[in-house]
Amino acid sequence: MFTKWKEWARVLKRDIFVLYSAVRDRRVSIWLRLFMLVVVAYAFSPIDLIPDFVPVLGYIDDLLLVPLGIYIALKWLPKDVAAEHRARAEELAKHGKPTNWAAGVLIIFLYVLLGAWLLRWLISWTF
Repeated sequence: MFTKWKEWARVLKRDIFVLYSAVRDRRVSIWLRLFMLVVVAYAFSPIDLIPDFVPVLGYIDDLLLVPLGIYIALKWLPKDVAAEHRARAEELAKHGKPTNWAAGVLIIFLYVLLGAWLLRWLISWTF
């Protein structure tokens, strides 16, 4: 059973590098490239939208959202383009996972906005 999970994780890691490589391909529609960019940026972001220390919900993005985004993007990606970028993905994966600090900063910004909104709501509720 664990070998199936390991294989799934390995394929998932390769597939995120396929998307990472295909984001710059001009043969792919702009909307699909934007979707792939969001999926790749979030997958490579050092900060999760839902922190892992939050019980149950913290792992939903890692176990559900990222794989679902990868699956949808690969389904929409033309087969010939995907095949071409699979070979390149192996080379990219050897260099390790890049860190996307822009996505991390965006997530921190969303947390600050949420915190300010909650603080404002609490202040208005108490007075």
